[in-house]
Amino acid sequence: MSAELVKHQAAPAASLPEKMQYAKALAESGMLPGQYRKQPANLLYALEYAESLGLHPMAAITGIHVIEGKPSASAALISALVRRAGHKLRVRGNDQEAVAQIVRADDPDYTFEVRWTIARAEQAGLARKQVWKNYPAAMLKARAITEVARDACEEALSGMHYTPEELGANVDQDGEPIDAEVQQLHRVQPGGQDPWSTPPPQPKGTLVVDPECIVTHPEGQAIVDAAAEATYRGDVKERWAEAKNAELLHAIVKAPDTGEWEMVREYLFRLGKALPEEAAATPKASAEDDVTDAVVVAEGETEADIAERELRAAAAKAGLDNLDAEFEQSYGLPISEAGAAQLRQMTGVLTGTAA
Repeated sequence: MSAELVKHQAAPAASLPEKMQYAKALAESGMLPGQYRKQPANLLYALEYAESLGLHPMAAITGIHVIEGKPSASAALISALVRRAGHKLRVRGNDQEAVAQIVRADDPDYTFEVRWTIARAEQAGLARKQVWKNYPAAMLKARAITEVARDACEEALSGMHYTPEELGANVDQDGEPIDAEVQQLHRVQPGGQDPWSTPPPQPKGTLVVDPECIVTHPEGQAIVDAAAEATYRGDVKERWAEAKNAELLHAIVKAPDTGEWEMVREYLFRLGKALPEEAAATPKASAEDDVTDAVVVAEGETEADIAERELRAAAAKAGLDNLDAEFEQSYGLPISEAGAAQLRQMTGVLTGTAA
């Protein structure tokens, strides 16, 4: 997988019904990995994950696998992410050992190196697996690549630090899971309507599904119900942060105002735009304390745009005058080309909230 595949220019945001129809159509392809064939809900999850990380959809479909609820990436995708960040990755090896090296773009004088040998694989109890017996060179290279990437540039991996094989999945010579559990994201009751079936004609933008076919998210529903009582944008911002921390921004819930099914993030975006700013009780000490509200978005604004506003506000508050230069030195690409995950990671560093 080349670094070009992960460089993706985001298309205009589609509505949830449009995404569901796209996922349903694409899931019919016989060329998809097994976990996505005839599984449009799984496919929609991958597409949403790709969008949140600024990846091309095909990179997510072929390179991201969910093992026991955790997203994992193939060694090929991890290699592409490292190179996309501007770092140099070199790999060499054979059936007995593999060596992977990374030279960071912001520290070209130091080389990170990891060596994996058959002896090390035996000590770790890996060499007895059939795929290791059949394809030792490929397995050694994959282990060396992912370990050196975690050591040298963890921030470039977008939270996907391990391969499916490292998380315990049985894989083939390319590192693709061959019997990983397919995680169902929806259920259909006897006599109920499949939410992925062709719906009857409805007004454009209306999502029509049988409530029995939707996996309920009580935590997500509680968040939007609480947000519905908000009177100012700041209140919605708190609910947004709560949903983000609980990884519920993409949960499907029933909107309190319309009764329609939509994602938590879509409801909070819409609600935040409709509410007024809260008037400050006392004058602010300085202009640098005025941090832009992350929930309120302009027409056509993407998550990366919002994350960039948050980052620049945090930099101003921290007194960082050379933000653009610091960001490019750390991540190997300018802010304008960065994804929302990288921008928010830098914001966390500046605000002291980084994990």
